[in-house]
Amino acid sequence: MPLPEQFAKNIKTALTENLTATVFDVLLTAVLLYLLFTFLKRNNAARLIKYVAVFLLLAPVLSSPLLGLNYLSRIFEYSVVIVVVAALIMFPQELRRAVYRMASPKDARENFSTSYDCSDEELSEAVAEIVHAVQNMAKKNVGALIVVAPDAVPTHILDSGTELNSHLSSALLECLFNTRAPLHDGAVFIRGNKILAAGCFLPLSQNIDIDRELGTRHRAAIGITENYNVVSVIVSEETGVISTASNGEIIRYYDSSMLTDLLEQVYGLKARSRAKKKRSRRSKA
Repeated sequence: MPLPEQFAKNIKTALTENLTATVFDVLLTAVLLYLLFTFLKRNNAARLIKYVAVFLLLAPVLSSPLLGLNYLSRIFEYSVVIVVVAALIMFPQELRRAVYRMASPKDARENFSTSYDCSDEELSEAVAEIVHAVQNMAKKNVGALIVVAPDAVPTHILDSGTELNSHLSSALLECLFNTRAPLHDGAVFIRGNKILAAGCFLPLSQNIDIDRELGTRHRAAIGITENYNVVSVIVSEETGVISTASNGEIIRYYDSSMLTDLLEQVYGLKARSRAKKKRSRRSKA
């Protein structure tokens, strides 16, 4: 092959490889920026997006060797490290929750694959007992904090309360949260149709954007869901309002049907009932 043709072929190959690398570089950068801005927006830090954008735009310019700003360019070369350190300082709870989700092999609220040592009928009865107790306590303005754990239960939090490991019933729940009962101030942990422990102490959420009207019970309900795959049910002692918390977010003003629907999702009953309907339709066909 003549030398000019070989040279042209080498140039063409080099340009193709550089173009592919450039396109990949741009796409990867765009994805990372999208994830960063989405993370800030979801965690009530949308006001920081413009400052981060300005920082990322100035970084390649001020770090250019053409300007001769040696010290400043050295700082901007480590801009990724600066962003990571800032995120660790500003969003420790959010990052911990994100890592926990990635490390969890199963999420019962999404995959509905949690297994229990009881039948679906017993789980349905457990849901009905929880809803009945919550409704009764809401009518009487009895404060309550119930944590439903579809996955692994944090042992050190269970140890902070009193182990019960008893069969779930609405009467027992109402007794535990009676203002004269010694365990009424803490949280009750439930898994399946068992009350595992009562009077448990939960970590309080440090989120400054939580409504100031919400007290310690609501902050504890949010705090436990920021770190673990659980769902909290709260009854306000002042207003009797029923709320639920999951993934670090709280939703207020639940009624019995809404609460039943949520608990059935947590227990995976809705997913299994849909699967049974599909199988029955296929068998008929």
